[in-house]
Amino acid sequence: MLQSQGGRPPHPRSLAKVGRRVAAALAVPALLFTAACGGSDGSEGSPETATKVSGKLGQEPEVTVAKDAEAPDEAATRTVTEGKGDTMAKGDFVRMDVFARMTEGDQELLNTWNQQGGGKAGEGVHTQMVVRLGEEQQMLPTSVMDALVGEKTGGRFLVEGTAKAIIGDRLNPQAGIDESDGMVWVVDPVAATRTDAKAEVSGEQAETAKGLPEVEVQKQKAATITIPKGEKAPKELKQQVLVEGDGPEVKAGDGLIAQYTGVKWEDGEKFDSSWDHGGATAFQIGTGSVVKGWDDALVGKKVGDRVLLVIPPQLAYGGNPQSELAKNTLVFVVDIVGKV
Repeated sequence: MLQSQGGRPPHPRSLAKVGRRVAAALAVPALLFTAACGGSDGSEGSPETATKVSGKLGQEPEVTVAKDAEAPDEAATRTVTEGKGDTMAKGDFVRMDVFARMTEGDQELLNTWNQQGGGKAGEGVHTQMVVRLGEEQQMLPTSVMDALVGEKTGGRFLVEGTAKAIIGDRLNPQAGIDESDGMVWVVDPVAATRTDAKAEVSGEQAETAKGLPEVEVQKQKAATITIPKGEKAPKELKQQVLVEGDGPEVKAGDGLIAQYTGVKWEDGEKFDSSWDHGGATAFQIGTGSVVKGWDDALVGKKVGDRVLLVIPPQLAYGGNPQSELAKNTLVFVVDIVGKV
């Protein structure tokens, strides 16, 4: 799983592919797997770094680096296009597009624009990153996230420097990237929201349907999920809304903010919970960034819902034979506490 927002949302696929080189450059374990203002069209160049970013907001940027340009020894940040949305602060969940490349050659490190949404994604929806500012990410350097603090969504921001300046001590020497190699990162923060990491769903909980696991929820703790004795694991996705919320509907492409607990049907053993990783976590929903069972079930739900999911292997990790959960039917209780 991709550890990105303080928890471990289930099995991201698309960004794991495009970010493989970035993940290799950042020396962290894979757990399962601005100053100067630019023009409003995003085409302002930087005389200090001789880097030009062009292209309209909402579209993939074009980055041109002068052949004789030297990468700054400290991460240099610049506002290419001023945002007009919400001001971002540490602790905020932010949904964003990211383009990153080495300054020499055409080697891309990360490009969310190339990832068309799977799952229940609608036309024009593509895979984006959802992060929490101030928390260490697996595929996004701290220097890049820090550049967004105090800025507004809806803008475009440039961060450039040597690999050492951008990635710092997390640079993996086995990644084939030297400390002095130059990097350019362009970030378009689309939306941001503040949600308490300890947030949880409240309301009267319905009894689970016959044949489904029982769920007991205690405040600020992982849910207790009891597998029914003598029941065989269902071969199709099962879902039930245990608590109905009254918040906005979750749509494909949204960043969904959730508390969750997961156990294996076969033995009832807990294998993960957001409560074990600092609380609420966020991930893009409906675009193939998480297991298909989550995409299929959670798009269309509402903020404030508590949802019980029973996911057969083919909709979970069955397509990944290297996963220790590849043969398991997975049971999740998900509290949808926000979206971005």
